[in-house]
Amino acid sequence: MSGQAQRARVSADLAAARDTFVAVADAVRAGLLRKRKRLPPWLFYDDDGSALFEEITRLPEYYLTRTERAILTTHAEGMLEAAGHPREIVELGAGSASKTRVLLAALRGQKTRARYVPVDVSPAALAQAQLVLRDLRHVEVRPAVARYPEELGFLRRPVGGRRLVLFLGSNVGNYDPRGATALLAAVRRHLAPGDGFLMGVDRRKSPTLLLPAYDDAAGVTARFNKNMLVRLNRELGATFDLDRFRHVVRWNARASRLELFLESTAAQRVSIDALGARVDFAAGERIHTESSYKLTDARVRQLFERAGFVPETSWTDEARLYGVHLARVPLD
Repeated sequence: MSGQAQRARVSADLAAARDTFVAVADAVRAGLLRKRKRLPPWLFYDDDGSALFEEITRLPEYYLTRTERAILTTHAEGMLEAAGHPREIVELGAGSASKTRVLLAALRGQKTRARYVPVDVSPAALAQAQLVLRDLRHVEVRPAVARYPEELGFLRRPVGGRRLVLFLGSNVGNYDPRGATALLAAVRRHLAPGDGFLMGVDRRKSPTLLLPAYDDAAGVTARFNKNMLVRLNRELGATFDLDRFRHVVRWNARASRLELFLESTAAQRVSIDALGARVDFAAGERIHTESSYKLTDARVRQLFERAGFVPETSWTDEARLYGVHLARVPLD
């Protein structure tokens, strides 16, 4: 690499670091300097958070990942055929792409080389994805560090064939109904007639199955939740004492969602130096860090239709715990 290229790379890295700092500071200012405190779930995914989430996906209680992988393994070729044998596959929230590898491997039979665009907020997760996929010579991997729907520039480049957008891992459940519709509609505006959207969705079911998946016996999910505070301490000079917060999970039956919180175990004041702010917590006061909506098939169809897609095909496991749903942009 030339000196000029090295300087450009350093400059780009510094600009990305500044952008991340501003985004984190803005999210914390908006979320904690208010009566009902909340933080957005994308803050989970620094390098340590991404590694902890990969650990969560291997836990016995966390059925979502292994169930979705089994569905993809069984139906990969049928999914690609139903999607029109896409030339490009874009994945929102790709993580390490360990499940997506099943779909990408099934592209081997295509005559042309396929492009895979993994999108994530974590550069470390995307680097891991490139390692996971390095032996798939028929796939060109072009990672994109971005948040969505704020940053959808990776969808603007021409494809030269059908495109399939993946939204797996039941990540859609992290959005309230209005936010989920807005995200899918924003993606839809960048797609061409016939392009597909393949979405993994955790189905509504008994809380006896749902709650342990988000509050495991080994405490990995609790560490994942608290890691958000570790990140704020490191990046914003905050003074959160992790021993004075506990991981809380609640099933909200009316809204059909699991809710994750960090609950203050005592009255306390936390400083956030980068914001010049002090945040007071009462004993028992909570920070809402994530919601995970559990959807019925009817809700999935409604979501697709409101975003401008046509629902086409669904696949599920024998126990009907989980569904993978394909919708398409209507043909002109």
